[in-house]
Amino acid sequence: MIKKLLLSYLCFGMIPTMYGQDNYEFQSPGGEVSFSINCQLQHPQYTVKYREDILIDESELGLFFTLQDSFYSNISIGNSTSKLDTLTYLLPAGKASFIKEVYRQAYIPLIEKKGKKRLVLLDVMLFNDGIAFRYEIPSTKSWKNYSLTDEHTQFRVVGNPIARVAFLENFTTSHEHRYEKLPVNKIKNDVLIDLPALFEYPGKAYLAITEANLINYAGMSLSKRNNVLTSCLSHLPKHPDTKVIASLPHQTPWRVMLISERIGALIESNILTNVCEPSKIKDISWLRPGKASFHWWNGDIMPDTTFEPGVNFNFNKYYIDFCARNKIEYHTVIGYRGVAWYQNDGIEYQPGPNTDVTKPRPGLDMKEICDYAASVHVGIRVWVHWKALYPQLEAAFTQFEKWGIKGMMVDFMDRDDQEMVNIQEKILKRAAAHHLEIQFHGVFKPTGLSRTYPNESTREGTLNYECNKWGNLITPNDDINIPFTRLLAGPTDYHLGGFRAMPANKFDTLFTRPHMLGTRSHMLAMYVVLENHLSMVCDYPQAYEGQPGFEFIQEVPTVWDQTSVPQAELEKWVCIARKKGSDWYLGIITNNDGRDVRIPLNFLPAGNFKATIFRDNESTLLDPNQLTKEIITINSTEELNLHLAPGGGSVIKISIN
Repeated sequence: MIKKLLLSYLCFGMIPTMYGQDNYEFQSPGGEVSFSINCQLQHPQYTVKYREDILIDESELGLFFTLQDSFYSNISIGNSTSKLDTLTYLLPAGKASFIKEVYRQAYIPLIEKKGKKRLVLLDVMLFNDGIAFRYEIPSTKSWKNYSLTDEHTQFRVVGNPIARVAFLENFTTSHEHRYEKLPVNKIKNDVLIDLPALFEYPGKAYLAITEANLINYAGMSLSKRNNVLTSCLSHLPKHPDTKVIASLPHQTPWRVMLISERIGALIESNILTNVCEPSKIKDISWLRPGKASFHWWNGDIMPDTTFEPGVNFNFNKYYIDFCARNKIEYHTVIGYRGVAWYQNDGIEYQPGPNTDVTKPRPGLDMKEICDYAASVHVGIRVWVHWKALYPQLEAAFTQFEKWGIKGMMVDFMDRDDQEMVNIQEKILKRAAAHHLEIQFHGVFKPTGLSRTYPNESTREGTLNYECNKWGNLITPNDDINIPFTRLLAGPTDYHLGGFRAMPANKFDTLFTRPHMLGTRSHMLAMYVVLENHLSMVCDYPQAYEGQPGFEFIQEVPTVWDQTSVPQAELEKWVCIARKKGSDWYLGIITNNDGRDVRIPLNFLPAGNFKATIFRDNESTLLDPNQLTKEIITINSTEELNLHLAPGGGSVIKISIN
């Protein structure tokens, strides 16, 4: 794209000689979302409207470099063009498998009128459910590279919308925080706000801000500066005053705003993958989505046995056999009680100076485990600390492929600076060359790159059920916030599958066999409500087998052909419907309050369907693990009426009758 724009605007020189008008306005294909830009104050400012309402007003754009250099003042707009087009692509793992989107794309040259007279191109894409824009910086004879100290992108929200945001303590973070609700004018200056961030304009619209296609750049947070929400980039570890070092041509990630009067439309949106590049992995036939055991969460539970539990074949065989019996596609080899499966002289799971992920601990034969698992049609994944993996990346991936490992969780990333962003991309690239799937934990939000690197199965970056093990309890009130905030960025791993639901007055903080808040039906629904291409099945075999509702975990898919949100009420309850093949799966959860809900079925085609329903029942208040399973006949003209217990939920499989 940069090359084409250079040909259009630069021709054989450096600077366009023709300036455009003072402002431009572009509209989405449906006309409801508009983006306008002007340089009337000698620096670029943009405005975003939804219908007739201004949501983002006169927000400044600019880039600041080292040596007190900037691209901000004395800017004019060159001749801008736009086109209406249709985007179609296949998505092997996501909320939809085939995506077709009409969009308008605008190319806006921003030109310095004095000094170095440089050119920066603003690339804007408008969809019916939002906007994405990015800065594109071409290479010229006098401008070959840059060191960025700050990106000055403002989001001047109009009025005083209600924000739902997670605040970060600093740039070194696992991005696992509770979301808070407050008016924008109550947000303090200079506090870091994680993305995605949701803003509610009562009676008008919902707007969520995040970023897409984060490659070779620093991750973006927001911070209120002079009472205006402004981009805030993570700095490089060895260069605290520098955010990005790059050769030209180069572009920033897309700055994304999801917009609709219907909150469910933000959940359905595909903008983040729309603006990312197509897959860089030519052959993806080896990728196999599914669910995976993760025994660390349950405390490495084993029944009484004739062998010693620990980092050995028999311990892992116990979980492999469970997976084979119950259609769980993967078993995860982690270690045992704070000891990693690979040779490590660090403290617990933290790597030491002589850690070697290519060598299992004595007594563990990884090839034997992989061969046995393959014989019963189960894949093997492993857990690794990124600091143990990355120094010997190619050797590790070569050895993993020889053993027969299919993928891994890479943990404790805890940064989103440019260096860490590049590390993650390198891990994905090299893993794909060895047919390995990657799941990142202790990590920033996704940015749509599961389209570019389909071997990225999911990310954590969410306060989730692991916290129940140490007392930072995750309640249904927390769960209901996630679909409207963190989930807007894409897949999230949540340590699903805890089967010991307790009323609040009976809850104990247990590191082994942790308790859960919310009902069993609520837990089942989370497998549909959350997008996760490789969901965990975290509890131990005896917690599941013979238990009501486990059959749903056995069969629920993890990738989808279509996603719809029939009903949603912010902070209260949500119903998300996902289609796989000819079947629909509905996940419904509520907050801490019980409620009666009605769900329209007009997303179904004509005809009668069989609905298999798992729901709360009369006994759920006393024992939240109780549920009722029933099978009824439904059609698209009807509504489903359900009662959800406090902290409750329901899952429904709808199939052809």
